[in-house]
Amino acid sequence: MKYIGATKEEALENAAQDQGVSVNELVYEVIGENEACVQIEVYEIVDIIEYAQTYLKEAIESIGIDCRVTPSLKDDIIHLKVDSNHNSILIGKNGKTLQSLNELTRIAVSNHFKKRYRILLDINGYKNDKYDRLCKMARRIGHEVQKTKTNVTLDPMPADERRVIHNTLTNMPNIKTESTGFGKQRQIQVIYVESDK
Repeated sequence: MKYIGATKEEALENAAQDQGVSVNELVYEVIGENEACVQIEVYEIVDIIEYAQTYLKEAIESIGIDCRVTPSLKDDIIHLKVDSNHNSILIGKNGKTLQSLNELTRIAVSNHFKKRYRILLDINGYKNDKYDRLCKMARRIGHEVQKTKTNVTLDPMPADERRVIHNTLTNMPNIKTESTGFGKQRQIQVIYVESDK
């Protein structure tokens, strides 16, 4: 949706008032500017989802793989479900290609809209299956740490997978989790803590 004002600030105020949100919540782009006025285009979440869907589809098709990308929005996370005749190629060994496609799409969307968005890409249920396995592993390790009172450090993993571990162990007695390290070497420690009695 387009808005005009004598200044960019005025155009943003007009947009915020019309949409019933604060100026800080707007995602916009200046599309015209002269001495008399400034014109901005304000994006809605459907525009952002559509951009992510189109970007991912074109990226995959550029390597000669036909695919269907189905988007959805849940808990402020843009979910993109991909289906093709070459799912195993798109997933890659240990999900590395899937992870790279996810990161590429997230960066493209964030750069285009000048705002960070959480994007979760899944191919043929691979991520959901992996999350189930991570939950089981986290509970098993949590019980082991409770029993032995010895802390365990897990291998580095992406942010979405670390989040699954943290969420799974949040309410487990005598257990807390912490992320350590930086970038691709960020990993989780499962730590034994004595109960306050």
